Amino acid sequence: METYTLETADADLVYDVRGPLPTTDGRPPLLMIGQPMDAAGFAALAARFPERTVATYDPRGLGRSTRKDGRTDHTPQTQADDVHAVIEALGAGPVEMFASSGGAVTALAVVAQYPADVTTLVAHEPPLITLTPDGPAAVRARAAVRDTYEKRGRWAGMAAFVAMTSWEGEFTDAYFAQPEADPTAFGMPTEDDGSRDDPLLSDRSWAVSGYRPDADAIAAAPTRVVVAVGEESVDVQTGRTSVATAELLGQRVTVFPSHHGGFCDGEFGYPGKPDEFAHRLREVLDGAS
Repeated sequence: METYTLETADADLVYDVRGPLPTTDGRPPLLMIGQPMDAAGFAALAARFPERTVATYDPRGLGRSTRKDGRTDHTPQTQADDVHAVIEALGAGPVEMFASSGGAVTALAVVAQYPADVTTLVAHEPPLITLTPDGPAAVRARAAVRDTYEKRGRWAGMAAFVAMTSWEGEFTDAYFAQPEADPTAFGMPTEDDGSRDDPLLSDRSWAVSGYRPDADAIAAAPTRVVVAVGEESVDVQTGRTSVATAELLGQRVTVFPSHHGGFCDGEFGYPGKPDEFAHRLREVLDGAS
C-alpha cells in the first residue's frame, strides 16, 4: 500500500492505493469511500480484493486529512469536489466506487456533479433521512441525539444514536416517549468526555443526512448506480432510507449481507460478514443485480 497527500486550496487529502496504477487487470481502480468513516474502516474489505487496485481516502477534517478553510461542517457538495480531485490524482480515468453511509451520499453528489468520474457506483445505505415518509419525525429524532450529546457528552450521545438507528419502523410517538438511552446498556461508560464536535453526534453533518440527490442529473449520467442495503438493516432507519433513495432514483434496492457496517470485521465492535459482503460486492460490480 502506498499513501499519498493531495494538497488543495482548502484541505490536504490523504489517500491510500493498494495495487498498481495504471491498473494491470483491465478494470478501473475501485475507490471505497465513507463519512464519517475514514480509510481505516475499509481495510477488511479492501484486503478481500487482492486482484484489484483499491483506493481509499480520509474525508477532509477526518482521520489524516486536515482542513485549511477553518470550517468544521461536512457537506456532500464539498466532499464531492474532494473525491473528484482524488480521482483526478489517481490518473487512471473513471473509477468503480463502493460508498457507504455518508460516503454514499457524497458519491451520489459526485455522480451528479462529475458524471464522467464513475462507471459503477454501489451506494450502500445512504442515510438520507428526509426522503422517508416520516422525514419530519426522523429530523426530530436526529435533533434529539444532538441535544443529548450537547448536554451529556459522547457516550450519552452515542447511546442515543444507537437507540435511534436500531429503532424498527417509523419514528412514532412510542419512540419519543422512551426514556433516554443508558450508555451502560450498550457497554459504554457514562462520564462526559467533554467533546461537542463529533461529526456523527453533533449537527456538523446534518447537510449530509438532509441532502436530496439530483435524480435527474444522476439519471442523465453514464454511471450505473446500485443502491445497496444490508439484510439486517431492512426495518431500521438506514434500511428505510436506502429504499427511499432507490425509489427516488426509479429503482429497487439490492440486498447485501449483514448490517450497516457489514463489510467490517470485528475491529469496530459489531462484526459484519466481510467475506460474504465482498463476494456480493464482486458480483454486483461484475454486473449482477
